[in-house]
Amino acid sequence: MKKVLIVEDDIDILSLIHLHLTDLDCDVTKSMNGKEGLQLSLDDSYDLIILDIMLPDLDGLAICGHLRAHNIYTPILMLTAKSEEFDKVLGLESGADDYLTKPFGIREFIARVKALLRRSERFSNAASAVADSIRIGQIEIDVTKRKVNLGGSRVDLTPKEFELLVLLAESPGRSYSRAELLHKVWGYEFTGYEHTVNSHINRLRSKIEPQEANPRYVLTTWGVGYRFNDEI
Repeated sequence: MKKVLIVEDDIDILSLIHLHLTDLDCDVTKSMNGKEGLQLSLDDSYDLIILDIMLPDLDGLAICGHLRAHNIYTPILMLTAKSEEFDKVLGLESGADDYLTKPFGIREFIARVKALLRRSERFSNAASAVADSIRIGQIEIDVTKRKVNLGGSRVDLTPKEFELLVLLAESPGRSYSRAELLHKVWGYEFTGYEHTVNSHINRLRSKIEPQEANPRYVLTTWGVGYRFNDEI
């Protein structure tokens, strides 16, 4: 049984989400307050946190940032009434794994939840199968501690950026299509979100490439997708 924490101050949405998560055989904990939600996140371990952005006392972005700063990498699905691209980027940059704008369809919500739970389990299993650390060129990846250093300096990556980097770096030279990356990193079984991969690759490059316009590490395989340079 998967443990899920919901932090949402709209009682109707909270009840609806709770109902459908229970149908998925999830053990659900609920909170309608930001500070309480943060404390619950710190006091117990969960397989998924569903987090509204607009909350009393402490907003969802602050909660997400606080958890990531404390090396808590539980998958986070952000819920918000805001639909502007700027707000989506803020949510993802704060460390959220996915983003769903209200109002949303239940089928879409369930698909996102299932994808995050599958992806979390898949990445956990994969991480135990690869080396504890990967070093290529100036990049050193500590897989266990989820830390990345570039030339001796710490690089702060979001969970998705880190997982993309590990997936590519553990198989240098292997090209992944956007659909493959979407499936392996996000867990999505459906198409239409390939642009998400592009935006995350661009942000990853901005943090690890000496020259973003002329990447050294994460290369584009034209007509296919992306690969990690195997000639460094």
